[in-house]
Amino acid sequence: MQAVHFGAGNIGRGFIGEVLFKNGVHIDFVDISEALINALHTRGNYTVSLAAEPITNIEVSNVDGINSKTESSKVITAIANADIVTTAIGPGVLPFIADLIAQGLKERLRSGANSTKPLDVIACENMIGGSAFLFSEVKKHLSDDELKSIEKYIGFPNAAVDRIVPVQKNDDILAVSVEPFCEWVIEENACKNKSLKLNGVEYVDDLQPYIERKLFSVNTGHATVAYTGFSLGYKTIADAIKDKNVLNKLEAVLEETSALLINKWHFDKETHKKYIKKIIERFSNPCISDLITRVARTPIRKLGYDERFIRPIREAKERHLSYQALLETTKLIFKFYDQDDAESVKLQTMLKEKPKEQVIKEVTGLTDAVLAAQLLN
Repeated sequence: MQAVHFGAGNIGRGFIGEVLFKNGVHIDFVDISEALINALHTRGNYTVSLAAEPITNIEVSNVDGINSKTESSKVITAIANADIVTTAIGPGVLPFIADLIAQGLKERLRSGANSTKPLDVIACENMIGGSAFLFSEVKKHLSDDELKSIEKYIGFPNAAVDRIVPVQKNDDILAVSVEPFCEWVIEENACKNKSLKLNGVEYVDDLQPYIERKLFSVNTGHATVAYTGFSLGYKTIADAIKDKNVLNKLEAVLEETSALLINKWHFDKETHKKYIKKIIERFSNPCISDLITRVARTPIRKLGYDERFIRPIREAKERHLSYQALLETTKLIFKFYDQDDAESVKLQTMLKEKPKEQVIKEVTGLTDAVLAAQLLN
């Protein structure tokens, strides 16, 4: 089997790449990083280390690298012959690969043997509806006739992915350290290639509960530790979570999101309680040194209307559930500043140039005057 994976970074190699490798798939990593692509192309393998005592190393092989900037024709050919296409590049980058994916799919339609062979394109990103969003961008580069053919044979099933891959510096450019835990869930009813079922991946009919469980538990929780820890002067997640004040805030936030998730999706209370306990253990893993600035970066995106704080706050209010801890944590996001993070700099500039009430409405998209006022106070 052949896979094309966009994104040769740590998440791509340390998560999606590992799963695909364990399924006997040859992986063509696509990226603009010349150093990473050259190393993958030359060596054809790399090491994934599981960050837990004792350290376990996994040798991933049967891989190659293609430079999307200088070798676009190779990318197009690879997509035309692929059994699966995946991404792990960050939500903001998806529009920039849409044209290349569209060209690959059009070539596939012209390729004879593969023209009617089903294929799934799966965006493995920290966002709700990542694959659907990618498809909306791909469609901009297709004619009506091309779109009709592609919709018949090409699926864009949404996915939920979860694995902590901390910032790291390794002597080996391809080596990557990740936490042992990982979860990859795919929306089965949106898949076109029904015959391809990856081991280590869960296929479900309704993905939305799993996406929201991950977003409102792992992402909201991780960000809570980061912003609370930053407000108290900590530099790493591991150090911050040792502080009882940070841990208490995390538990309070997860109690609120848990109440929302159970109310909305009817998760089993005891099962969800174990899920939350596991999340806190993962954040406390001493073998993972994650910088607070990495977890807290892109604050404007994290303040989005359907993102990890504003959405659960909105939905908790609609259901008359508590959201006070979520609200207090969200206020801390407006105080986060990292000179190396463009969104952080932009947010602080906005707060200096405009009334805070206006900035809150702009970045959160809130039309609920009560919630906007609660964030202001």
